[in-house]
Amino acid sequence: MADLFRVGLLGHGTVGAAFATLLEDRADAVEAITGLRPELSGVLTRSRGDFEDIVERSDLIVEVMGGLDPARDYVLRAMAAGRHVVTANKQLLSTHGEELWAAAREHDVQLRFEAAVAGVVPVIRVLQESLAGAHVDRLHGIVNGTTNFILTQMAETGASYADALAEAQRLGYAEADPSDDVNGRDAAAKMAILARLAFNTPVHIDQVRYEGIEHLTADDMAYARDLGLGLKLIGTAERIDGGLSVRVHPAFLYGAHPLASVSGPFNAVTIESEAITEVTLSGPGAGGPQTASAVLGDVISAMIPPASTPPATDSLEIVTDVESGFYLHLEVADRPGVLAQIAQLLGLQGASVKSVVQKGLGENARLVMVVHPLLESRFFAAVDLIAGLDFIRAKPRAIRVIDEQFT
Repeated sequence: MADLFRVGLLGHGTVGAAFATLLEDRADAVEAITGLRPELSGVLTRSRGDFEDIVERSDLIVEVMGGLDPARDYVLRAMAAGRHVVTANKQLLSTHGEELWAAAREHDVQLRFEAAVAGVVPVIRVLQESLAGAHVDRLHGIVNGTTNFILTQMAETGASYADALAEAQRLGYAEADPSDDVNGRDAAAKMAILARLAFNTPVHIDQVRYEGIEHLTADDMAYARDLGLGLKLIGTAERIDGGLSVRVHPAFLYGAHPLASVSGPFNAVTIESEAITEVTLSGPGAGGPQTASAVLGDVISAMIPPASTPPATDSLEIVTDVESGFYLHLEVADRPGVLAQIAQLLGLQGASVKSVVQKGLGENARLVMVVHPLLESRFFAAVDLIAGLDFIRAKPRAIRVIDEQFT
């Protein structure tokens, strides 16, 4: 009979319950792979279980309780006791990652976290192992399934943001309180983790600029179709002039971009490097069974050591002003010279217009344009000037455009 490998489980919500079921169902397969038979040694929830007892009776701890406290304390104590840890907690890693990775090295245990980013898409393992020798230049990612489902609904059905969110909640893709998803913070935490691994430099979630999708409208989707664009919530981490920019915001993509066709609750990450050109990984990004599968994959990896997150060797300056193309939506009075004045103010900041669509007449006139890439600070300076023109009837609305064609 195979030796037992005892797994303590912290948290028994959607993911925890799915993991407990999956571990039992796949125990024979895991035993065949590792020579060890996994079994749950205990479960900790708010109402049952004792942490010290569970650690004492475990070889590995799975943390799927979420949040910063007491998760941080439990993970540190488990590693100090010589236990491997698998976590799906992106907020914990994006806030306290360096401390946790240092503790894992100090106590010679594994800290694995594939499930913290992009569900079953194995981007963590690819960055840590498959592409460990590549000099990564840039990551683009759709790393939040909830927002991608909402934007897909808006694009395909013409639904408003509110109606698309309600549908996401009805289908279980969005929580009752979806704030961290729709305001971009969830994606920002995931991008902080990916940037740390890809660029080997500490990145805290507070260093990631992020915007959400709450302000997007069905009109934006209609104009996107007119201009041949798709709209996604994109996370980006890239080297710029010896520094590092990490950001999350809505962005329009041209159809040939590898992320443009990623729809519904799916996630995808594109990794760019001179050595590999471009690799895109995609798959389901949300859901209890999907996340549980990624957790089990980490448990199996931890049963076949070693693996670790080495200390960061770089400390790159965080860059905040980057170049981008833009979509600009303006509500204007329909009279001669309007477009010329707008173009002049854009030109003063070095912006040039790529395409223009006019909708409506008279008091309902709207101009929608795509502007070639320029520094964001210069573009927004032009927008501030345009907002002060007497024929502008509402605050201008701008959304970034990733102005690249992939072949």
